[in-house]
Amino acid sequence: MQHNFLKLNSNKTELLLIGSKSTLSKTPNLTFTIDGTPVSPSIQARNLGVIFDPTLSLEPHIRHVVKISFFHLRNIAKLRPSLTRPAAEQLIHAFISSRLDYCNSLLYGISSTSLNILQCVQNAAARLLTHTKSWHHITPVLKELHWLPVSHRIHYKLLVLTFKALHHLAPLYLTDLLTLYQPPRSLRSSSAGLLSIPKAKRDRAFSVAAPKLWNSLPQELRESESLTLFQSRLKTHLFNSLSISPPPSQSTSS
Repeated sequence: MQHNFLKLNSNKTELLLIGSKSTLSKTPNLTFTIDGTPVSPSIQARNLGVIFDPTLSLEPHIRHVVKISFFHLRNIAKLRPSLTRPAAEQLIHAFISSRLDYCNSLLYGISSTSLNILQCVQNAAARLLTHTKSWHHITPVLKELHWLPVSHRIHYKLLVLTFKALHHLAPLYLTDLLTLYQPPRSLRSSSAGLLSIPKAKRDRAFSVAAPKLWNSLPQELRESESLTLFQSRLKTHLFNSLSISPPPSQSTSS
């Protein structure tokens, strides 16, 4: 660190041991010394705004996102009577949607309970924007707003990242995690552009999750000529999978 003219800030240095619950339970208490400063494992650590925990459940991060989102929703609710719908929608996208979408590709494969909690935030935002009462079903409101559900927004982000990696629009370390599928013999053209799925015990890693989602897409979508075209087709595909026909004149958020 001295060679790079850096000095360790012991107050901001965190150590996180990552593994399954069974593995972590067998791990002895560890303390590392870095530049003379002892560093003990933490129960969570923040990196680029995301709160990581030892089992990568991301539950502490989700709780934080939900807490901050509802804080801003309460503040927007106080202003809602004085706001036009477009103005209120801008505030919701700035303070709520942006938090739901930030680094949300990391949320692939999280528990249904965690997904439902995040979905409650989006539902509350939709009700606030449209003055929908709590006893009214929210699905038609989300359809009208052309808002993809939280789970589909996660898939959208991960698939866009996959497209970028395959077309050298993403960091090389992501591209290196993807391998084109090579069939043992010549098969029908629909296999073109498929990715090999590595064997793994879990499927949350990018190298596993990306090929699984990518291979589920129609060939026409996989073969999109540009990122813009891919994003447009992907959004339509995801809405169609929900039996949603997006209104052409409605503003979108995904």
